[in-house]
Amino acid sequence: MSPDETARRAFIQAHTVISTAPLVPDLRLHLATEVTPLWQATEDLLRKTGVPPPFWAFAWPGSQALARYVLDHPDTVRGRAVLDFASGSGLAGLAAARAGAASVTCADIDPMASEAVALNAALNGLGDRVTAVTRDLLAGAGQGAAWDVILAGDVCYEQPMADAVTRFLTAHARTGALVLLADPGRAYVTREGTDPVARFAVPTTLELEDRAVRETTILRLRPSCPPDPGGA
Repeated sequence: MSPDETARRAFIQAHTVISTAPLVPDLRLHLATEVTPLWQATEDLLRKTGVPPPFWAFAWPGSQALARYVLDHPDTVRGRAVLDFASGSGLAGLAAARAGAASVTCADIDPMASEAVALNAALNGLGDRVTAVTRDLLAGAGQGAAWDVILAGDVCYEQPMADAVTRFLTAHARTGALVLLADPGRAYVTREGTDPVARFAVPTTLELEDRAVRETTILRLRPSCPPDPGGA
């Protein structure tokens, strides 16, 4: 392990506690108990190393809903190669591994997230079944990859990001991947070319959200999706 990796893991362990997400008590995670102190600590680290905000330290509604769905419907992933896209803590990917996926890749652009995934996978005895990578799949690093299932939780919270994510996900749906997108009611999710497969009421914190419960829908992208936003 490199000095940078060691430092990132030490930071995560110092600023989180081992806990569970409300909807997914089956899996333990390194989670922040208070939003503001961690955000401030990360901003200090950001000035030194350029790390993004600590999205990896929270169990967001989309990842909770996906994890619950996969654990309740293990046939969705059993024996398949799974991608947890923009994985954050890796909750959805860990659930896929627990449900019997052949392999799980948790991809995020934040190296802190990759370290959090590695810690969380080890915590749940899944370290040999989950691979954490720091990779920008929207920049082309995911082209040509053969995942059977793609899980994407709460990734459409800004318009440019939503458009890029939709292009990526629809491209893989057209090649035969099962693509599940969790929407906790964000403004920029397109419902065109999707079918709802489940809904969950996910408890949240008012420190992160504007309500105590987020109604979250799991959407399946149809193989014959409409044209991608912006063209592709």
